[in-house]
Amino acid sequence: MLVNGKWSAEWHPVQATDKQGGFVRQTSSFRHWITADGSSEFAAEPDRYHLYVALICPWASRTLIARNLKGLEQVISVSVVEPQLGDQGWHFGDYPGADRDTLNNAEYLHELYTRAASDFTGRATVPVLWDKKTGTIVNNESADILRMLNSGFGDLAENSLDLYPQDLRSEIDAINESIYPRLNNGVYRTGFATTQISYQQAFQDVFSQLDELEERLSDGRTFLLGERLTEADIRLFVTLIRFDAAYHGLFKCNLRRLRDYPLLDRYLKSMLSVSGVRQTVNIDHIKQGYYSIKALNPNGIVPVGPDMAEYGF
Repeated sequence: MLVNGKWSAEWHPVQATDKQGGFVRQTSSFRHWITADGSSEFAAEPDRYHLYVALICPWASRTLIARNLKGLEQVISVSVVEPQLGDQGWHFGDYPGADRDTLNNAEYLHELYTRAASDFTGRATVPVLWDKKTGTIVNNESADILRMLNSGFGDLAENSLDLYPQDLRSEIDAINESIYPRLNNGVYRTGFATTQISYQQAFQDVFSQLDELEERLSDGRTFLLGERLTEADIRLFVTLIRFDAAYHGLFKCNLRRLRDYPLLDRYLKSMLSVSGVRQTVNIDHIKQGYYSIKALNPNGIVPVGPDMAEYGF
């Protein structure tokens, strides 16, 4: 991580724990907002903003999906880091599907953080929404960026799809508040637990949430809130698509596989059929990235399975 703008040590996934040894996620540091009406210093403009992402990362993939669904591919440019997490974190390079940083010529993602704040302390995480005009980070919180891509770009975006419609906001917020701690972050709380009790609590949260979601889909609905795709579906999908490939084995979430839930399995396939979603998924990056975490897989061996052919990968 960075301490006062200096890289301090090799990357480690667990930077903080609670009293029971449970994994505590770092709070995002840059929380500026892009507005369509120009009411903030970051106005919506074509080719002004750039997304830095990792295809391994579910949080970053949220933003890629929203960018595609909102038709912002020609408005916001993208750079993809290499999947493996090295001693200095995310690296730009020539791994298939990754990019060099031709915008800022950075070698490591953490260099962008110190360009934005020379005394920055914390982990250099993805996604990063970068402002080309002022040369700084607008926001590095995926939930914020997801909302900005939905409503912050006005007529530059495809507005026939509203991922956070007014009439569903209370329901979206409620399901997000359940799924995030128990499943989205729950798999990380399981995988990065440092005590048996914190692991077991997180494990229980993960599978009780999956059980509840399976029941929720039992009425035949296509998406979480019915027949309308919302941001809640994006936030759930990015965890589900990684479950069998990474979380089941490496993170010890091994009570059941996702494909053992018939309705969630159907739901996952439905999400993959939505135009713009499948293009954001790279199973090779996901496996290479997660299994490069030395704290969990010191020998760096990447499993051959699981077979993802039924999902088209």
